[in-house]
Amino acid sequence: MLVRVGAALRGALWLSGAGAGRRRLSGGAPPPAAAVQWFPLRRALLRVQGPEAATFLQGLLTNDVARLTWGGAAGSPGGGAPSPQAAPPPRALYAHALNVQGRCLYDLILYRLHESQEEEPNILLECDYTVLDSVDKHLKLYKIRRKLNIAPCLDLSLWAVIPEEQSGDVSTIFDKCADKTLILTPDPRAEVMGWRLITSKEKNPLEIVPGSHIGNIKDYHRHRYKQGIAEGVKDIPPGVALPLESNLAYMNGISFTKGCYIGQELTARTHHTGVIRKRLLPVQLSAPLPVGSIPEGAAIVTESGKSAGKYRTGGDEFGLALLRLANINEPLHINLPGDTNVNLTASIPNWWPKPTSK
Repeated sequence: MLVRVGAALRGALWLSGAGAGRRRLSGGAPPPAAAVQWFPLRRALLRVQGPEAATFLQGLLTNDVARLTWGGAAGSPGGGAPSPQAAPPPRALYAHALNVQGRCLYDLILYRLHESQEEEPNILLECDYTVLDSVDKHLKLYKIRRKLNIAPCLDLSLWAVIPEEQSGDVSTIFDKCADKTLILTPDPRAEVMGWRLITSKEKNPLEIVPGSHIGNIKDYHRHRYKQGIAEGVKDIPPGVALPLESNLAYMNGISFTKGCYIGQELTARTHHTGVIRKRLLPVQLSAPLPVGSIPEGAAIVTESGKSAGKYRTGGDEFGLALLRLANINEPLHINLPGDTNVNLTASIPNWWPKPTSK
């Protein structure tokens, strides 16, 4: 059974790279070896490297990419060189690339590879594998004459690492195997999503943590759907989905203080008005399920027939739907061809921030 990752595990992070040797970067401990499941992800990686890599991405993405460099977030007080005691920048950052109308194009996770202020920025971008070429072209469209290189990393593999339970401290196991990984870091979107692992395609993750096992990718997506975590173009249709309706702010994927970026105007205006009438929510379909999958974009209605939203995607009885918040506590159903109705129940994920009382 997949469970929520404890807050104490957020600091667990190990990295090694060519010529870098083994480095334990911060405290904390991942779950015990026997409680780890590895899920191979159909996600792709691009490397953006060069003196202007961070500033280039800063103008294209929703989050504050300056956080991945020594010196802090954009607009932070003080500025200047960090003190020797300053904590290193985060290893991973979640963000979206938007179009000029402020709608989502690509959901991305950024990984910092550079290890000091003296090194030029070296950042990996994780994206849906079906849009790797599109992301590549999108970045190169805006590159112009900037001093950076953009290239797919076809020799790397990406894994989700989900704990089954929490017990014990097995940091020594990871220390011994650190030279077999490139990145092992908490998923920046939500604690419930565990870790992200990046390693060479030649490496077997079962050799990294003895006693762990490779899980069925359907279980990974089932976990995502139950937690309301959108990932990829099916969950977040390019040019259709809006970032705040897709819970980007809840998943630590947006900065409202960094300044201008493509698509910022609509997102900032929506945030400052505080009015978000629809959100992407986890839903559970009632049995018996129809033969085949629910059509993407199928209309969801209330008992009175009023439109409540649209079904996005899912697997078996769990999925994601864009729903009007005013209707989520009502009985809802999807009308399918052949006079077939499927009832569904929406829920608010436990990891969402709790509303503040006024």
